[in-house]
Amino acid sequence: MSAHRQHLRRGFNWLGGAMIVAKATDFGTILIVLLYLTKQQLGIASLVVAIGTVIEALDGLGTNAALVQAPSLSRLQLDSLFWFIAGAALLAAVATMLAAPWIGAAYGLGGMAAYFLPIAVKQPLVGAAVIPLAIMSRELQYERIAVVNVCSTTGAALTRIGLAVAGAGVWAIVVGYAASGLYTLIGALVAKPFRPGLRFSLPAISPLVRFGLRATTSSLFEQTFNNVDYLIVGWFYGPAPLAVYRVAFDVAMQPALAVGTLINRTALPVFARVAAVREHLAQTLAWSLRRLAAVGAPLAAATVLAAAPLTALIHDGAGHSYAAARVPLEILAAAALLRVISQLIYPLALGAGRPRTVARLSGVTLLLLASGMLIAGFAFSARVGIVAIAVVWLAVYPLLLLWEARYLRRRWNIRARDLARTLLLPIVSTGALVLIVEAGRFMFAGAHQRVEIGMIVVAAALTSVGLVGARQ
Repeated sequence: MSAHRQHLRRGFNWLGGAMIVAKATDFGTILIVLLYLTKQQLGIASLVVAIGTVIEALDGLGTNAALVQAPSLSRLQLDSLFWFIAGAALLAAVATMLAAPWIGAAYGLGGMAAYFLPIAVKQPLVGAAVIPLAIMSRELQYERIAVVNVCSTTGAALTRIGLAVAGAGVWAIVVGYAASGLYTLIGALVAKPFRPGLRFSLPAISPLVRFGLRATTSSLFEQTFNNVDYLIVGWFYGPAPLAVYRVAFDVAMQPALAVGTLINRTALPVFARVAAVREHLAQTLAWSLRRLAAVGAPLAAATVLAAAPLTALIHDGAGHSYAAARVPLEILAAAALLRVISQLIYPLALGAGRPRTVARLSGVTLLLLASGMLIAGFAFSARVGIVAIAVVWLAVYPLLLLWEARYLRRRWNIRARDLARTLLLPIVSTGALVLIVEAGRFMFAGAHQRVEIGMIVVAAALTSVGLVGARQ
């Protein structure tokens, strides 16, 4: 088990460092882009990218997870899978362009269909990168994956900010989103060159495709509930309120989701290797939960503490404030921590060869979220409605965590109270973080908002570093 822990630690350190660099770059450029876009433009771009993200869930048809967990792979299988994925990606691109006018008409936004062209172009680019990325993950080549992630995110961020400064408006967001697919493909092929042979055998890849189709159902559900709030807010309230909601969501959820993605990506290949031994599986899960809490808990607390000064500082291209995002941001920050803890079950189940469990859980999550958000949309006006939709996020995940606790006990005899012990130190340390920040606010009352945010960031970073370095 010590070798598996070493792989986990190495993956966490490399992918974590890459994630920090990538997200800091991404977040910083988004704040700059906001200065050049109106809320209307940001809302339209958010809708297009949200729909594009759902479409992107079809790329590879789940075969990346199948490749990671497969006991062995032949060259014939890799060649055949490449052409299978390429064909599926081209079909997704064509379907995107055919559906674009209907989507624009449904939302009543003239000219929206044109923005789906970059979304369609991205599909084959991402599809072509599936196999080299999956091979690197399978071989635990975290260093190379980290470099690819940083380069693709940085390239997309620079593309987005350059277009925004040039006055491209909505195009800045959607082209930047699509460009990440190009940069990922280039980076993946440089890090792990892969030249497919001109051959195809469906029988050779049938087991992988069957696994992938079950996994892609989960991915489709996951990406739909990742973006269902954007679709519902845009439908009921229009682009401008959606822009306010997006700022709250991005600040609260995206850093936490980055941490969750890091842990899940690091743990999946290790789960696949230890799935047959319950003790090793439980130890890997506990390690993942401990690291997730060590970073996620201080991050959630810092986001809540910084919500007021941060939203007061953010303005759109017309000079209007995003202060209305404060309350939903605070609620979503708490929901984000519960969400990433809940999603630890996904790599565990996939690594153990149970994609149907993930698909069912994703489907239930989507049903709960969509139902609650639709009720909020019908019941409340825009200002209260975006707060109510944030509350739906916070209400759903405790229910899912209760079910997952029962599932772990029933399937692998992993007890919730054993896992809960790993959360004690992060909870106590995060409580101390809150007390320190509030004491600092009292001592330096009237300090500039940027100083206040800086104090919170430093305190949260030191808390996370201390927790990650602690021997638990």
